[in-house]
Amino acid sequence: MYDKLKKYCKQIVPLSDMELDLIDQYFVEKTLKKKEFLLQDNTVCKFIAFIAGGSIRHFHVKEGDEKTCDISFDNSWVTDYQSFTHSSIAKMNLQAMENTTVFLITKQDLSQLYNECSKYETFGRLMAENVAQRATEIAMSLSADKPEERFQNLIKTQPDLFQRVPQKYIANFLGISPESLSRIRNRISRKEKS
Repeated sequence: MYDKLKKYCKQIVPLSDMELDLIDQYFVEKTLKKKEFLLQDNTVCKFIAFIAGGSIRHFHVKEGDEKTCDISFDNSWVTDYQSFTHSSIAKMNLQAMENTTVFLITKQDLSQLYNECSKYETFGRLMAENVAQRATEIAMSLSADKPEERFQNLIKTQPDLFQRVPQKYIANFLGISPESLSRIRNRISRKEKS
């Protein structure tokens, strides 16, 4: 599984075999069972994790209701950036939607890795930019697109989503009820058949 992380890193930044071997030294493999938490709110997030296989739902709880912010799949990075960066209490929960394997690096180890190999600093910056871009796209979609447009964009960008994640979480992520999601799916299906 470390090979998957190494291959991913090498696609982003040119790294020698010796530089890639630092991954074995600084990252720790963790396996999560379906519904197990990688991070729970009201704790401090001390890691960044790479999803080697599986999926993680990002959500927070408001007035007793879970609000899904994102769902990340293979070859994605997950953390609560605010908590990780400022050592503050996390507001986000990260929960496995299926059996999931991640590679974790702690804040302290990440600093040591950056000191040992500056190419990983470049890699870290590129990953942070990627995460920021995704957050901006989600925020813009929620504020400007109709639910049907958000649904169609989700199908286009993550076609296997419905096979891997329960519909209630997808609906929650889209900001609609599961019933509304069913109606949208049926309406689109009818349009495609005619």
